[in-house]
Amino acid sequence: MKVAARVHFLAILPALLLSAQGAIAGQTVSYLPGYDGPLPFHLQTGYISVGDSELFYYFIESEGNPVEDPLLLWLTGGPGCSSFNGFIYEVGPLEFVTENYTGGLPKLRDYPYSWTKTASIIFLDQPVGAGFSYSRTLKGWPTSDSVSVKQSYEFLIKWLEENPQYLKVQLFVTGDSYSGITIPLITKQIADGNKNGGKPYMNLKGMFLGSPATYLIMDENSRVDFAHRMALISDEIYENAKRACNESYTSADPTNTACTIAMAEITKCIKGLFSGNILQPKCKSLSPQTQSDPLGETAERRSLQVEEHHHHTLSHFLSSPPRFSNHPCPATYRYIFAYAWANEDAVQKALHVRKGTVPYWSRCNESLSYSKDIPNVVPVHEELKKLALQVIVATGDRDMVVPFVGTIKWIKFLNLTIADYWRPWFLDGQVAGYTEKFHENGYYLTYATVKGAGHPAAEYQRRKCYYIFDRWVHFYPL
Repeated sequence: MKVAARVHFLAILPALLLSAQGAIAGQTVSYLPGYDGPLPFHLQTGYISVGDSELFYYFIESEGNPVEDPLLLWLTGGPGCSSFNGFIYEVGPLEFVTENYTGGLPKLRDYPYSWTKTASIIFLDQPVGAGFSYSRTLKGWPTSDSVSVKQSYEFLIKWLEENPQYLKVQLFVTGDSYSGITIPLITKQIADGNKNGGKPYMNLKGMFLGSPATYLIMDENSRVDFAHRMALISDEIYENAKRACNESYTSADPTNTACTIAMAEITKCIKGLFSGNILQPKCKSLSPQTQSDPLGETAERRSLQVEEHHHHTLSHFLSSPPRFSNHPCPATYRYIFAYAWANEDAVQKALHVRKGTVPYWSRCNESLSYSKDIPNVVPVHEELKKLALQVIVATGDRDMVVPFVGTIKWIKFLNLTIADYWRPWFLDGQVAGYTEKFHENGYYLTYATVKGAGHPAAEYQRRKCYYIFDRWVHFYPL
């Protein structure tokens, strides 16, 4: 257990002693601070107890026909990012009002292209430590890919037992970024449970994978190929690295001097770029990625540094906010609205968050005790292709975190039959990306690029991704 986690646990212990130990039915949220008037959709929040963990969720009922519309389980990546990120920045029915912001509690407004127009969505804070999810015990804080999968599956079972009216509608496991590792594993657990007589039986229909991590080494290696395709490195630099490193750029032999030199050339060319979207300026993020620790700093110190940085940035933002329309770094600046909103006592009270369980809400928790124990889920996709599933994979074509190059590679590994050859897809009469469809028996996989989008795609091209989802979920071609 990390020192920071122990300190955090001791700080929230009094609140935990007052918390219910069993699963609690969700509570309706009719009003949210920052939004004028009652919410025009049904929002429910709550906790589900899974082992030692209390997993927090936001549930939005379909604004269309909830009796027939599908149910989505949405998982945000990280690992450790709150599902509120998907709610507010990607697929949900609200957005922050960023124009003419003068400080104080950020305002909310309706977002017209919400996936909830045609689907009910459970936004789950997972793993434990993400968003408002927490552990009641010390041993419950350390987690991993496999633990997260198990807990998410158990959460879904308990949630459906509490809400049995959703058992008959089609179920899709959805999300983006690092959740590309956990989504297929959860899907397989659901399929195995159905096959082996598990209760309740779930009407599993498929998966939506947005900019998904899938095979970590291949995802990382593909960044070099992506850099070459995007003219970020020259043909000579690329061919030299390819030859010197034998196309293994992330796990190269440290004694291979030629490869080390070749990779230094590549690093020099791309280090000034924002990997989340190479078209955007590179800026300091409010949610800095945890880096390697060459100086041997403890997790506690890193955690405190991150939190101190957030508090300082947030305080400055609330007292002297820059104009969003003129901000040079909109891709990262927009996140601060979530910090300013979610850390308000009135907001947490409205969301029915248990007081004292999360001293400081972070969009992405950088101090998780997390083990990436399943670095490759291509074999899981190999198993899932034997089932009658509808799968879609959508990636931004300017994403250097999980480049489309690696995504296409693992899709080709599945050796599926092409059902619809590579072609452009259109929105408003303009090319919005490219798509290709594959199948095997009753399994269908649609691949789509999103033109101009970064990582994850829905954060940068929210309307385009809504269109992809809306067509796909209604079984229409792009």
